[in-house]
Amino acid sequence: MTYQAPLKDILFNLEHLSQWDKVTALPDYEDITQEDAGAALEALGRFCAEQIAPLAKIGDEAHAQHKDGKVILPQEFHDAYAQFVEMGWQSLVHPADHGGMGLPKVVGGAAAEIVNGADMSFGLCPLLTDGAIEALLLSGSDEQKATYLEPLISGQWTGTMNLTEPQAGSDLGRVRTKAEPNGDGTFAITGTKIFITFGEHDLAENIVHLVLARTPNGPAGPKGLSLYIVPKFMVEADGSLGDRNSVECVSIEDKLGVRASPTAVLQYNAAKGFLIGEENRGLEYMFIMMNAARFSVGVQGVAVSERAYQHALAYAQDRVQSRPVDGSVKDAVAIIHHPDIRRILLKMRAMTEGGRALAMAAAGWLDLAHHTGDQATTYMAEFMVPLVKGFCTEKSLEVTSLGVQCHGGMGFIEETGVAQWYRDARILPIYEGTTAIQANDLLGRKVLRDGGETAQRFSAMVQDTIDALSQGGAQAQVIAKGLAQAKAQFDESLAWLLSNLRENPNFAFAGTVPFLMLTGNLAAGWQMGRAALVAQDKLAAGEDKDFMADKLAMAQFYAQHILVEAATEAARIQSGADAMYEDGLVL
Repeated sequence: MTYQAPLKDILFNLEHLSQWDKVTALPDYEDITQEDAGAALEALGRFCAEQIAPLAKIGDEAHAQHKDGKVILPQEFHDAYAQFVEMGWQSLVHPADHGGMGLPKVVGGAAAEIVNGADMSFGLCPLLTDGAIEALLLSGSDEQKATYLEPLISGQWTGTMNLTEPQAGSDLGRVRTKAEPNGDGTFAITGTKIFITFGEHDLAENIVHLVLARTPNGPAGPKGLSLYIVPKFMVEADGSLGDRNSVECVSIEDKLGVRASPTAVLQYNAAKGFLIGEENRGLEYMFIMMNAARFSVGVQGVAVSERAYQHALAYAQDRVQSRPVDGSVKDAVAIIHHPDIRRILLKMRAMTEGGRALAMAAAGWLDLAHHTGDQATTYMAEFMVPLVKGFCTEKSLEVTSLGVQCHGGMGFIEETGVAQWYRDARILPIYEGTTAIQANDLLGRKVLRDGGETAQRFSAMVQDTIDALSQGGAQAQVIAKGLAQAKAQFDESLAWLLSNLRENPNFAFAGTVPFLMLTGNLAAGWQMGRAALVAQDKLAAGEDKDFMADKLAMAQFYAQHILVEAATEAARIQSGADAMYEDGLVL
């Protein structure tokens, strides 16, 4: 089954949901047009369909291989990565001052979906490099930027994020890796890091590790962590590569999915490192990288959902089985004509399009926040990130599972290929912070830091869309009704959580994941509603009738089949903790 980038839907969202007019009014982007973005994404789509998509099956079967401290990927990955670098795709959204194309990050979000829709294993390499670039752009010294940014932005070198350790997990305050001063401004980094995506590989000339470690006299816990650049190969004054640094890949993990993405255990043996920024501010700097990665992982959820949907749709169009229930045909028909297969496919499509719309809208907020520094804009952008990460990844599990279901028994057979998307998707709600971590961040930081003001502003914007839809046609009014019901459940749940946090924090935090899912569902439904308003107007004007009719229909389906789940989540939030903390309940 081949992959085709969903360019038409991506470009619709770019134009109508990402605040494109405001983004391109920013000084850095005022010369960027919709045509520029469309041309770049169209070319990337062709490249990924032809060169990256075939890697998915190859990598799933061959895996990354660890031999004698080296990680070896199939030759096809080398060929594709070399072309990826030659065409400049790593540089798409990075500053022209350092060799980038300088396109907005909302275009980068769209590009990330296309690359990861083609193959998530391949896509993880540029994803982590993007995060390293962001951290260096915002926190690196002029010398560090001059040394590392251009080869990273070109893709000639790749980057990693080294956070956790065997004893630490997500509790980074337990990190033990040491950074001993060498007396010459550099540090000797010693310790073990685990779960390092593309921590070792043979695709690029050098790997730039960004490593959390603590100096001997730093405070205990997370406040004592600093961030260091530790290159695989040392970089000489003229930019050429020198000696191998003392960092070794001890092993790579044998994984359920994304098998061609090497997840490395790295041992640092007094490796030479360079401090980024100030000591003891490492976690602050690393959060720049983590925030970018969390958004990108959410986009991966949309990407793998799209791949699974395309696979299931093609199968349903070809697989002939059983007569239609309405008796319209006496012979067996393609299963796409059966009502439940239609429901499955529409649900897969609606959740994918809803996630895409949410991610593209969030990317626009992130662009505006980054370039304006406005606090209200920044708070809204940051409010959106855990929704994209948490909601889109959790829904990717449902979409890819439905893809298997659509295939029936053949879905359980590796030969059909659909099981790969299910396996690949399973990591997404786990890495870069589990869904519970995203949910605790949403409530504990993003909602509470301003007493719920940003959450209430979000609710008010949803209400504006409801009001506009209520004045539209029959389909628009159905969407408005679904949004209004979900918004009421959000408002009630938000008020309940805010009132219970102090007196009963266990009860409140028992509902954080349902609250994230409710809020993400509402946010995606809101964007589907905004899309429906555009589609309604364009239909009335006779523009692109089939596509716009589909947009309205999908928004209606989302309202009637997916937004209704908000009521269940609200019940879990407001009363579900009672059973969890019932006296005498023993786990």
